[in-house]
Amino acid sequence: MSFGVGSPDRVDALTDVDLTIRRGEFVSLIGPSGCGKSTLLRLIANLLDPTTGTVLVNGKSAHRARLDQDYGMAFQQSGLFDWRTVAKNIELPLELKGWDRAQRARRSREMLDLVKLPDRGGHMPWQLSGGQQQRIAIARALAAHPPLLLMDEPFGALDEMTREHMQSELLQICGATGTTVVFVTHSIPEAVYLSTRVIVMSAGPGRITDRIDVHLGDDRDEDTREDGAYYAKVTEVREALRAVEDAAGRRGAGRGMDDR
Repeated sequence: MSFGVGSPDRVDALTDVDLTIRRGEFVSLIGPSGCGKSTLLRLIANLLDPTTGTVLVNGKSAHRARLDQDYGMAFQQSGLFDWRTVAKNIELPLELKGWDRAQRARRSREMLDLVKLPDRGGHMPWQLSGGQQQRIAIARALAAHPPLLLMDEPFGALDEMTREHMQSELLQICGATGTTVVFVTHSIPEAVYLSTRVIVMSAGPGRITDRIDVHLGDDRDEDTREDGAYYAKVTEVREALRAVEDAAGRRGAGRGMDDR
């Protein structure tokens, strides 16, 4: 993926990205700022078109998958509409799909139960805490049963305790729905706790430098964060990122020598 092709300000954001994500995986993208994590997520969502190459979602073009609403998205900000109740926010994608009122109301209640906010449907978004708003955003993203959930640092603005709680909630929700997740984060512990696989990316232009499988079981909880296997994976991801930074430093030093 390149921006400004044909101009002197061209920026190559991603290069040689070759990645297959299997059904039911939870895959985190991690790397230094500017490595193209969010760009890759937007390519999957067909919010951008690749300069070269192909993106397939559920065996079809990313464009077709977007039209078919094959995925839901959640961002760092919940993106809830202040003039709609919580229930009506959840129902929005169902309205776009043409579900009737009774179906929408039933599904909204199901999703509120799923995210453990069954009594908040009549509230307005501004009446909820930040963590509750993020749970509603996830409920909305999953309301239409998408097989894929794309998440761009959805917990980045939350305090640490709320963030850890939301991580556990997300795993329970995805386990209950069987949803495939692609998750962008800057947090190594978050990536390891959530993922079945961590994709490490380098900057300038972004490329995949490492793929780290995470085998911590399906029932992850607070005890998981104290497990030696968890700490070992955190260390493995950290060392992979450190190798990326060291390589970037060597490239920068090399360019400095060339300039002289």
